[in-house]
Amino acid sequence: MNRQLRFGIEEEYFITDLATRRMTELPPEAAIEACKAVVGPCFAYEMFQGQIEVASPIFTCMAQAEDYLFAARQSIRRALEPYGLGLLCAGSHPLADWRAQQATEQHHFLQLFADYQRVARRSLLSGLHVHVEIASHLDRIQVMNEVLPWTPLLLALSSSSPFWDGADSGFMSYRQTACDEWPRMGIPEFFEDEPAYDAYVALLIRTGSITQASECWWGLRPASRYPTLELRMTDACPCLEDTLCIASLFRLLVAYATDQPRPGLAYSQTSRWILKENRWRAKRHGVHASFIVEGYERPFSAEQWLFLAQQILADTARTLGVENVFAQARRILRNGTSADRQRSLFERALRSQEDTHAALAGVVDQLLVETSRKPCTSEDVKQTACES
Repeated sequence: MNRQLRFGIEEEYFITDLATRRMTELPPEAAIEACKAVVGPCFAYEMFQGQIEVASPIFTCMAQAEDYLFAARQSIRRALEPYGLGLLCAGSHPLADWRAQQATEQHHFLQLFADYQRVARRSLLSGLHVHVEIASHLDRIQVMNEVLPWTPLLLALSSSSPFWDGADSGFMSYRQTACDEWPRMGIPEFFEDEPAYDAYVALLIRTGSITQASECWWGLRPASRYPTLELRMTDACPCLEDTLCIASLFRLLVAYATDQPRPGLAYSQTSRWILKENRWRAKRHGVHASFIVEGYERPFSAEQWLFLAQQILADTARTLGVENVFAQARRILRNGTSADRQRSLFERALRSQEDTHAALAGVVDQLLVETSRKPCTSEDVKQTACES
């Protein structure tokens, strides 16, 4: 196995008015230019003017990812402060009003709004996307099929979008519920291999359903621009240590899959049915859900599923040098996800007789602090040095 298995991370952020705690609709152009200046070529616009994205350079170890993303978050936060704005990383913004948001004036985004109308207008969401490189001799769809059954566990660990449109949605990841309004999101269709996937994409293009392969937005997909498998299901995480943990787990799952003689061989229509059910449970209950594991007749808690993952992936984790990732994931289970923390703070505020808006403003404050905080796993992550 290549211990330098290359990967990249994309984080999406909400620009927040520090006075009102609301997502800003029209940030000053100078503020956006300041963000572009500090991030450089890794800066990217998002669908709405009040959102931005950082698409990282290529990494070979998690220490590189930590250093880069922490510096990027800090640089953007400092760039926004003179304008009374802050940076918030989460799957949804507790005080965002989707009706008030303004589209980014770029052809690609304007076309999305024209094509998908209110579905696009409501898509006020931020995700964590992770790319992991797949060697050219491997079939990316077969690797995808090996990894897919685990993705609800990653979603549960990342869940950070319990609030939507100024209210508690009842979901731990309402972002994934909103994603279901779009076509070609969520769980991929069943494909046996890359030729089958290519035939599907060709059919959609030939019939005018899509114009390019990148319009298949599933929670896990072969990237169209890069030789990677791209995780898209997970929520953006305010705590950078959670981002690093989930990215490391995904990279580990891909490494394990690519080491199999015939990756994805056991993935079937039944596997996909179970996957759809587990995704529903993850977006509704997060790490508190019980999950179906194919081949077992009893439900698994998230902790039990993670223990099974450690049993299966332990050798690959040692080879890759990321044995600590399971302890990091257990920390999330022990301390709660962002969705758990947000809802707990909100409910405490309501019990203290605060009104809903004030309670949500407190949640925003917490998310702003977590987004800018140094990862608590910094030393653990850096125990494994990057190979030169």
